[in-house]
Amino acid sequence: MTHLAGQMASSVAGSGGKSVTLQFSDNLLLPLLLGDHDRHLVRIEQAMGVRLSCRGNRIAIAGDTDRVEATQTILQGLWRRLERGESVGRPEVETAIRMAEPDLDPRLPLSDMPAIRTRRGAVGPRSPGQVTYMDALTSHEMVFGVGPAGTGKTYLAVAQAVAMLQAGKVDRIVLSRPAVEAGERLGFLPGDMKEKVDPYLRPLYDALHDMMPADQVIRRMANGEIEVAPLAFMRGRTLAHCFAILDEAQNTTAMQMKMFLTRMGEGTRMVVTGDLTQVDLPAGVTSGLRDALDTVEGVTGIRVVRFDNRDVVRHPLVARIVDAYDQRALAAGDKRREAGLGQEQRDGTGKS
Repeated sequence: MTHLAGQMASSVAGSGGKSVTLQFSDNLLLPLLLGDHDRHLVRIEQAMGVRLSCRGNRIAIAGDTDRVEATQTILQGLWRRLERGESVGRPEVETAIRMAEPDLDPRLPLSDMPAIRTRRGAVGPRSPGQVTYMDALTSHEMVFGVGPAGTGKTYLAVAQAVAMLQAGKVDRIVLSRPAVEAGERLGFLPGDMKEKVDPYLRPLYDALHDMMPADQVIRRMANGEIEVAPLAFMRGRTLAHCFAILDEAQNTTAMQMKMFLTRMGEGTRMVVTGDLTQVDLPAGVTSGLRDALDTVEGVTGIRVVRFDNRDVVRHPLVARIVDAYDQRALAAGDKRREAGLGQEQRDGTGKS
């Protein structure tokens, strides 16, 4: 069995600093850890703010103590993957970085992460927020997943739904979205009803096909075990013994959200996902997701999981784009407050 050593070769590099040298005993696996042209090391070095250098079968880490220890955790976790015969590419490196950030709590070893198991394979968390979310999906009957795009809210919910369907814990899956861009009045679009609504539901189909073979998806949709439909089609129904997911919930109205939540019947799990920074409703219309969170958060049996930019698991640039938009929104809010304060002061001066 290959073996990781070298943690004893450490020394203090100054106030609050540390250096560690890791030695790897399998020279065939080491290039896979480093990546082509050491790109994995370069990415870890940039993300963690440490200095990495590789000589022979040794990797030296130097920097702030907490970041050196976090980087050590990353390299050890990736090495264990290689020892088990698993791949280490850019997604695995990015996941390891997110899971080992020293300012995140809790930190769990990459190899000890829980997983949702479908017949297509295991789906594991790739950020601390996803760990919390997956725990909520298994332990609560109603879960709200709220946060920016790319955090896996819908994907993991579909994975849990498929796992429960395949295990016989629910009889069917119901996936829904509000077709807000068409105002849920789809008559002006060409084609039959399926052709009209499919563009709005495509992300749900894509997630299903990632979890199941295509022929199984088609067969289960044909016999009613899987239903993908616009939110408007949920009115007047009772959803029993199923796993129901409402995606893009920020684009529901308050009445639509109440309608969906009250469809819940015996033996049903419900997941509601959305991003409150991407509301496409007409001006002046309150988002049903925001209204629901204000109303039901804290109710026994309901769990709300909030993701942030650190949980974005798409291309690393996506997280930086989301952060840039957030920073601009904060700056705009500060300007509005300053303008309001200035107006109040002028009004006060005029009155005196």
